[in-house]
Amino acid sequence: MDYLKCVESFVSTVTYGSFTAAADTLGITPAMVGKHVRELEVRTGCMLLHRTTRRQGLTEAGQRFYQYGLQILSTVREADGLANLLYENVSGLLRISAPVAWGNHVLTPILSRFLQQYPGVDAEMVLSNRKVSLIEERFQLAVRVGTLSDDGVIAIPLAPYHMILAASPEYLARYGTPLTPGELKQHHCISFSQWRSDRGWLLEGPGGKEEVVITPRLRVDSGEAIRQAALAGLGIVQHSLITLQQDIDEGRLCYVLPDWQPPARPMHLLRLPGKQQLALVSSFTDFLLRELNDK
Repeated sequence: MDYLKCVESFVSTVTYGSFTAAADTLGITPAMVGKHVRELEVRTGCMLLHRTTRRQGLTEAGQRFYQYGLQILSTVREADGLANLLYENVSGLLRISAPVAWGNHVLTPILSRFLQQYPGVDAEMVLSNRKVSLIEERFQLAVRVGTLSDDGVIAIPLAPYHMILAASPEYLARYGTPLTPGELKQHHCISFSQWRSDRGWLLEGPGGKEEVVITPRLRVDSGEAIRQAALAGLGIVQHSLITLQQDIDEGRLCYVLPDWQPPARPMHLLRLPGKQQLALVSSFTDFLLRELNDK
């Protein structure tokens, strides 16, 4: 049952004198008003209305609950008014940090829509794969991939960060497609130099976990450079799914060892505790989570 709808139906019935009048006010049918009132009576365990063929009257319990109902609805209206006031006054500078690939493909379009909705807000987005300090670098929010070690921050879980192995059809036609993780040792690999695992790729698959030691043909500190090298047919890459998904969908790249993939990494939205710039930080956090849930 929707408790607030039931309370609203009961209060409106008492206030306006009938199910029909309450229904007209609420924009629902009299039968639905009656259903809500009956559900409220079941929940409270009390008969709230005396019903006859000609009129309805309050029971003693109904008289008491009517007062409670008025208070409940008044409190809800006040809370809604506070929320509206906060969001109407959202303004200021939002500084947010995020990993490069996720920031380019996910955060940028969401932040752009947020700024269009809130003309009083400006934003500074810093895309970096390093671990930033919210306090020292004056970020209100930061997206972090990997295990958290920050103390004193509020961490909101996001969907895990997925990695894949991929290569171009031209490379696979020339050098063959590896069928087991161990065969990666004989292939040209392209590695991200900022990862501690740039020479050892940990994979999960049907046989559990397996770490393969590779000798990278190319080590580079740019995710876009890794993608371009793969598109050029240089070798096999380990890269984020969000970066390579369109290339795979359009046939420029192919999955390699689809049953063996790097473990998904946890991802969180971090913010400092306290109420500084509550409206700005809270409104963008809510907006971001809502947009991510809709995907």
